Amino acid sequence: MKRTFFFISAVLLIGLSSVSCVSGKKFKSLQDTSRQYMNDRDAFKTDNITLEMANRELESKIALMEKDLAGVSEEIESVKAARDKALEDYNIISTRYNDLQNAQEELIRGSAKETQKLLAELQNAQANLQAKEDLLRQLEETLDTKKAALDELTFELEKRNARMLELEKVLDAQKKIVQDLKNKVSEALLGFENNGLTVTMKNGKVYVSLDEKLLFRTASWEIDANGKSALKKLSGVLERNPDIQITIEGHTDNVPYNPGSGQLRDNWDLSVKRATTVVRTLLEGSKIDPKRLTAAGRSEYIPVDPANTSEARQKNRRTDIILTPDLTELYDLINKY
Repeated sequence: MKRTFFFISAVLLIGLSSVSCVSGKKFKSLQDTSRQYMNDRDAFKTDNITLEMANRELESKIALMEKDLAGVSEEIESVKAARDKALEDYNIISTRYNDLQNAQEELIRGSAKETQKLLAELQNAQANLQAKEDLLRQLEETLDTKKAALDELTFELEKRNARMLELEKVLDAQKKIVQDLKNKVSEALLGFENNGLTVTMKNGKVYVSLDEKLLFRTASWEIDANGKSALKKLSGVLERNPDIQITIEGHTDNVPYNPGSGQLRDNWDLSVKRATTVVRTLLEGSKIDPKRLTAAGRSEYIPVDPANTSEARQKNRRTDIILTPDLTELYDLINKY
């Protein structure tokens, strides 16, 4: 079904090339580029969400590591206290041992049993002190290892945060560009907005939607004076913003077009003809580079209201002017990582 659709589109676009319509190849290429931009934007959003999840995981690991470090520090302090107590005991026993040796010289007969007991206590105290010092050294090594792991995790988190900040900075800049562009367009078209013309932001682009009644008579592609006035005001804004790419899409309702004896065959032809007429009006008397503009006919297949009523059909008969800012900096940053 999709192949048949694109085949018919290609045949129709080739047929229109004789009246200065955009070629099918260029339209298809720009359409693919637009899809690619949207896919890249979605991939970036996904990447951004993934980074946020990874950061939360790292922060959780760091919190757990800090808790472990606090426990190790408390254990070290406990071992130090035990070691100090063992050292104090050792000094006391040493003093007692020295006292006994001095007393032994004054005694006629020394107590060998008491001496052996004190010697055994002294040896046990020495062994206990050595064990405490070995445990303290082992805990200090563990602490150093955990500190190194914490430093590595902290460094990785800082790198990820730096990347996120850089991406958010570019995204905020792009949002500001789009918002500023919308404000400029709304200001230029102040007298027309909500009178057959709307200016909205969607998917990082500015959409200027013009009802059929503002531009054309029914089944016609000739723009009336009121519509030309609105387009001329818009062309002034576009002329002052040369980095903005411009796509003009013609849309019809689902009522079959009656060709009569004219040069158009159906709603495809009518939507394309209206789009190219808007392109010529925007370019007329302006300094806009024609390379920035693309005309496309969407016929009846992208309605804003799918209901089969006269009100819905009136909404669907429209011309959308889609303004896309330069996203080169954003894509360069994404490709950098």
